[in-house]
Amino acid sequence: MEKPTHTQVIGITSGSSGVGKTTVSVNLAVALHDMGYDVMLLDANSSASNAQAALGAHCAWSLADFISGAKELKEIIHSRRYGIQLIDASKTIAQMTELNPQQATRALTQFSAMEDALDFLIIDLPPGTDPAVLSLMACTGRRLVVVRSGHKEGLADAYAMIKILCSDFKMDRIYIIVNGAQTLEEGQKLFDHLNTVAHRFLNQELNFLGTVIQDELMVEAALNHKAVTEFAPTSTAARDFRHLATATSHLDRKQYEEGGMGHFVQRIIHLHDLKMT
Repeated sequence: MEKPTHTQVIGITSGSSGVGKTTVSVNLAVALHDMGYDVMLLDANSSASNAQAALGAHCAWSLADFISGAKELKEIIHSRRYGIQLIDASKTIAQMTELNPQQATRALTQFSAMEDALDFLIIDLPPGTDPAVLSLMACTGRRLVVVRSGHKEGLADAYAMIKILCSDFKMDRIYIIVNGAQTLEEGQKLFDHLNTVAHRFLNQELNFLGTVIQDELMVEAALNHKAVTEFAPTSTAARDFRHLATATSHLDRKQYEEGGMGHFVQRIIHLHDLKMT
């Protein structure tokens, strides 16, 4: 296994709620860790602390405590089973794009200091098209969008979000994960449809990361606050998340030569500078 030279910062979102975005974020993080990577999960879902619940965790401190200066970054990191590090940013997502110069410098320094200790930073973002959320999505090195098979409204919302990312933020390299398909062929067909629409109306090619087959064992794993690879390691869902983790680890790292934690925070600082001009 070849470790990345920079922390790979991955934003995960969806067009609407109810498509399994947080389930995908948590299980992908665990599957990457199972491969031997060092992983941090930033729970930035503003509506609820779903990632913490999925891991059976409760963070005593949050990103808000770091931004305010009450705590150092290392003090708000919660180390959970599987070896995954967790930060609660569930009520702080908007503040990340409103840092003053002193806060921005402090964030840049402390996040950059973690570069050597992390291979992947996975950010579980809220669903939808809120400008603050999409601004943070645009700051990440890779953008993963979760859609659910049979969820027509969610698919339309996902397209609307992709349209904004491509048109307003000039983003490319957007990856699609299909959740809840009955077969791999169904997942491929759904992606092909979304990609055709994006190519026709946005002149944008999307990328297919993979499919997670509908599996009741994944529901049971969530009820037990466990990753499916631990709860049911031989299940179809566990297999699919291992495939997703492998595909994620093989994404072209040449695109990350100027990336990493520091570059991610610098992009956030730039967002603040744009607001001030």
